[in-house]
Amino acid sequence: MSATPPPKSQAQLIFELQQRKARRFNLWVNVSWLILLGTLFFLFSGVDWRIGGLHITTIQLDFGFMRQQFPFILGGVGLTILLAALSISLAMVLALLGALGRLSRFPPAYALATFYISLIRGTPLLLQIIFFFLALPQLGIRLTGLAAGVLALGLNYGAYMTEIMRAGIQSVGIGQREAALAIGMTQPQIMRRIVLPQALRLVVPPIGNEFIAMLKDTSLISVTGFVWEILWRAQKVGRANFKSLEALLIAAVFYWAITILFPPFKRGWSGI
Repeated sequence: MSATPPPKSQAQLIFELQQRKARRFNLWVNVSWLILLGTLFFLFSGVDWRIGGLHITTIQLDFGFMRQQFPFILGGVGLTILLAALSISLAMVLALLGALGRLSRFPPAYALATFYISLIRGTPLLLQIIFFFLALPQLGIRLTGLAAGVLALGLNYGAYMTEIMRAGIQSVGIGQREAALAIGMTQPQIMRRIVLPQALRLVVPPIGNEFIAMLKDTSLISVTGFVWEILWRAQKVGRANFKSLEALLIAAVFYWAITILFPPFKRGWSGI
């Protein structure tokens, strides 16, 4: 005779119930996503139905044009990611310097950091891009569209990310700093060896969110007319062929796909 399995404990039963609820919830979320995607596809299917006295029509797209221009617009994805990567790198450096300035007790350093944050936050990102591209040449400084875009995005996001960096630095306990001072470490050594490694571990997830937002804001650089990223390409072929709806839908799908693909990368680094 086979042995009777021992009865499950109350904790096991509760755990299994929670697992069933979680699976049921995820199932309905997936079903809802499929319904919403199906509805979206139907709205752009171009059907023309007459059912009795009911006339149902949806948006008609030129799928031939979309297939033809898909590779051209796809060519801007790499540049869009490059723009965001260069800009977030500059923004992280500026945010760290801004955070150190905000925490400094040296008045000029504190004033410079707060002035930078106030000025950049108080002006629109689009204005900053146009300023670096169109206004600086009057001073003899000529930047390419790529350089102007990276500089504007880096400065803008650096100002907003300063508070993220500052919060990360201040999250490191004062006791650790006092212990480091007790063993003879200098302030620069404490910052480099004790504070920054722990602070960076905490700020990576919110910086990942800023990177996702920056991927979409790279579209603003298209106003320069010299950076062939996703939106610039979509506008070019859309206007030239009077198919802006189709071209911009392709661009929207690419931006959406990029933002879906990058969050796992962000979560993976959050455990550093």
